[in-house]
Amino acid sequence: MSETTDEVTTVDDSDDELGAPSMGAALEALLIVAVEPMPTVTLAQATRRPVDEVEAALHELAADYERAERGFALREVAGGWRYYTRDTCSGVVERWVLDGQQARLTQASLETLAVIAYRQPVSRARISAVRGVNVDGVLRTLQSRGLIEEAGIDQSSQAILYRTTAYFLERLGIASLDDLPDLAEYLPDLAELDAVLDSVAAGE
Repeated sequence: MSETTDEVTTVDDSDDELGAPSMGAALEALLIVAVEPMPTVTLAQATRRPVDEVEAALHELAADYERAERGFALREVAGGWRYYTRDTCSGVVERWVLDGQQARLTQASLETLAVIAYRQPVSRARISAVRGVNVDGVLRTLQSRGLIEEAGIDQSSQAILYRTTAYFLERLGIASLDDLPDLAEYLPDLAELDAVLDSVAAGE
């Protein structure tokens, strides 16, 4: 009776210690959140399993990914295990990186972004009034690039308002909108400008 009780207790404690549905799931969860290659010993400590058992599970995962031709691979590099993009997927990754990092904003996008930065929160109609053109497509581009976001609704017109994002500040290398260059000397009186914008936006 004692032997049976001890055996059941050991199994239950072992399952509780792992903290995951399976060894493979536990290793995947740990490796996904890792910022550096994780040594087998570290993974064994985290899963509370013998090093040789963890080592075998890691090789099994790597083989499974290879057989399934997944977009990522599990490799042992620099004394630890880490996920890497498969070599066969380098083309799509390179294209995405180049398109996202090197593509320059058009003049129209830059002008629209400047209007939002200095007049935010601002509606689409006001932006169009300042630029004198339809800005729907440009706004979609700026949103997809993470430079602007919606900032609520204008209570009087029920129009969507836009503002710049934290990523916009990061890309410009400034801490806040207060660090933007002062354009006051290039602008008419703000009260007069608002009146003109309201008139143009209303189609008067």
